[in-house]
Amino acid sequence: MNIRSWVVGASVFAACVGLAVSQSDAQIKAGKSRPLKTKHLMSAVVVTNCGALRKALDGAGPADDQAWEAAEINAALLNEAGHSLMADGRCPDATWAAASKALQDGGAAAVAKVQAKDVAGAKEALGVVLGSCKSCHTAHKK
Repeated sequence: MNIRSWVVGASVFAACVGLAVSQSDAQIKAGKSRPLKTKHLMSAVVVTNCGALRKALDGAGPADDQAWEAAEINAALLNEAGHSLMADGRCPDATWAAASKALQDGGAAAVAKVQAKDVAGAKEALGVVLGSCKSCHTAHKK
C-alpha cells in the first residue's frame, strides 16, 4: 500500500468516525444541569405513558371515571415530556424541536379528547404523538 492510499484510507476512516460521533452527539444524553438522562425520560415517561394511553383507548376506551382520569394523566405527561425534551439544553436541532412540538401538541390534543371522552379523537391524537417519536428517532436514534 502506497502512502497516498494510506492517507486516503485514513481520511475516509476519520470522516466516518467524525460522522458517527456527530450523530451520537445529536442524541443528547442528558440535560446540562439536571441529572435525568434523556433515555430515562424516554423510557419512564414517554414509552410508559404511550403504552398506557394506547391500552386505555383499546376497544370502547376507559371503562369508568377512574380509568378516564388515568388516561388523562398519561396524555398530560406526554405533553409535559415534549416540553422537557426542549429544556435544559437537550435540543440539538430543528428536527428534535419539531418532534418535541408535535409531542406537546399531540399530548395536549389527547388531554382534550380524553376529557371529552372522545375515544376516536384521543386515538388520533395519540397517532400524532407516535408520529413525533418516529420523526425524531429516524433522525437521531441510529
